This record gives sequence, C-alpha cells and structure tokens, in this order.
Amino acid sequence: MRGEPRRRVGASRFGALRAGGVVAVAVLTVGLVPGSASARLKFEPAPTGAAITKFTWLTKNKRQADITIKTPSLPGVNPKVRLLLPKKWSQKSKKKWPIVYLYHGGNDSYVSWTRSTNIESIAAKYDVIVAMPEGSNGSYTNWYNYGKGGPPKWEDFHIKEVIPLMERNFRASKVAAVMGNSSGGQGAMTYAARYPGKFKYAASLSGLLHIRAPFIPQFLAQINSGNGNDPNAIWGRYPADAANWKKHNPWDLAKKLRGTKIFFSSGLDGEPGPGDPTDLDPWDIGLIAEEWTGYSAKYFRDKLKAEKIPYTAHLYKKGRHNWPAWRRETNFVWPKIMQSIKAKKY
Repeated sequence: MRGEPRRRVGASRFGALRAGGVVAVAVLTVGLVPGSASARLKFEPAPTGAAITKFTWLTKNKRQADITIKTPSLPGVNPKVRLLLPKKWSQKSKKKWPIVYLYHGGNDSYVSWTRSTNIESIAAKYDVIVAMPEGSNGSYTNWYNYGKGGPPKWEDFHIKEVIPLMERNFRASKVAAVMGNSSGGQGAMTYAARYPGKFKYAASLSGLLHIRAPFIPQFLAQINSGNGNDPNAIWGRYPADAANWKKHNPWDLAKKLRGTKIFFSSGLDGEPGPGDPTDLDPWDIGLIAEEWTGYSAKYFRDKLKAEKIPYTAHLYKKGRHNWPAWRRETNFVWPKIMQSIKAKKY
C-alpha cells in the first residue's frame, strides 16, 4: 500500500495491505552524465544475464543516481533502481562499501523513499551505499502462477540480480542490511529468512509478518484484486496452496532468522497518531491497514519469543499506515543498522 492512502472501505472494520527476451551478457559502457561522452562506467551483467542499460546522475554532487535494468525475471518491464552513493565512491576504488537494500510499499515505486523521506540526508552521514529497487505490486515473491511458475519473478530480480549488480558494478560488499515499509517490510523480513546470513540486519516498518494469520489471506486477496492482480497467482490459492504460502511467510520462517538482527514496528489500534490527518473516519484504509499489520506483528513477536530469537520491536498504539510513522521509525533504527554493517559515520 502506498504511503498516504486515501481510499476508504466500509464493508469491514478490518482491511489489509498488500503488501523474457534475450538479455545481453556483454559488458556495457554507459555514460555517467547525460550529454557527456567523457565520463563513463563499465557494467558487468548479473549471473542471470540481467544487465544495466542506463545510468543517470540525479544530483550535481553525484551522490544520487538511477539505473535501468533489462532482466529475464521481468520481461518487458525494464525496472529501475535508485542509488545513494557515499562521498568518495568510485567504481575504480579498491574499497568496498556496506549496503542497505531499501524496499517500498505496494501502489508505490522505487522513488518513494527519496520522495517521502529525508533518506538522502540520513544516509549521507554514513559511509554506505543504499539501493532502492522497483518492486511494483509484485509482493516481493516469484509468482506461483497456479504452480506453473514463470514471470514475474520479483524475488529473483531483487536477490539474484540487483544484489550481484551492486557487488559487481558499484563496489558494494557482501555486508548488507535490508529494510522496507508496508509490503516492502514484509519483503525485507521474508528475504532475510529465505536467505539466512545474507543480511546482517532486517527491518520491517508496518509489514505483514504473518500472511497466514486468521483472515489475512482473505483480505490480501481483496487488496490484490483491487490492484488489478490475480491474487491466486501470487502465492497460490489459500488454503489449497498453503505449502507455498509457508515458504514466503516470516512467521513460518522465523527459525531461519536466528543470527540476523531484527527490528519491526507497527501501530496497533487503528487510530491516528502523531503527524496523521485529524479528520479521518474509522474506515480510512490507512487506519485499517495499520491495525492489520499490528495484528500480524504480535503473532510474529510471539513466535520469535517462543523460538528465543532476539529482536527489537516498536509496537505503538496510535498510528496510521503512512509516512509520518515510517519516517520516525527510520530515524530510530538507521543508526542500529549502520552499526550492524559497520558503516562508519562521517
């Protein structure tokens, strides 16, 4: 769900959030500065053949850039990734930098974090790379497609393509963290559990952390249908395809998070919090969605407790499913993430 939701529902007190052509394998040379032929970078493809086809600086200080990727995981999409690069970054450097992979929510895009937060100034205080890839409404998974598989393969794009492209071309190290808001928070925790040890830190801001909890599959179907997707194509029909849901559910995968530092946050009561609009009715989708994420977060918290897995949680009573809360939680958790990946503060 996008961060300042306006849509309202009236049928229930609860709602939910939603959380290949041929690819060139040759090394590409792409101009660094629009209109400039002098400054160039060479880009190696990912093991899948996914390749960077465009690079554009967005700021004069050369700290923010966009890349476009042609990928067999998402044929015809050509997704983008927004990058924040550290002060002395250079492709020719012998140094490698720790990296944070930062995911957005549903009905949003790769620009959401730079549009709706001060992530540039937060990240600029540390010697770190930040990569913000497109996630569309893909639910951070390779779609089940009624057991047939095939595209869209969002998990493959994020894990098997974006990560190696960052390591091969932008001097990113394997010391990494992952964080997201809304469905991106669900994706961050799911990826951390599905790939144990890949991320030192996993943070979810208002993400659904138990997608099989009572009533959540039904409301996920409602939201995904509203976004124009076939909800049964994502993880499968529920409960008939529950086995596949379990493979992508943080609650079911909790044991695999042992050894990863964990943070999650959410509102609980479905009431406006600091910075939220004050003229909301009880059926505002932002209030409803946050109540659902809080409901799932309590399940997840209890599972971690039962497994004796350390975590940090901030479950606050009042707060809407939107950017005021996510900005606060980002300010809180960012220093902890930096410490975990040993990103030095300037």
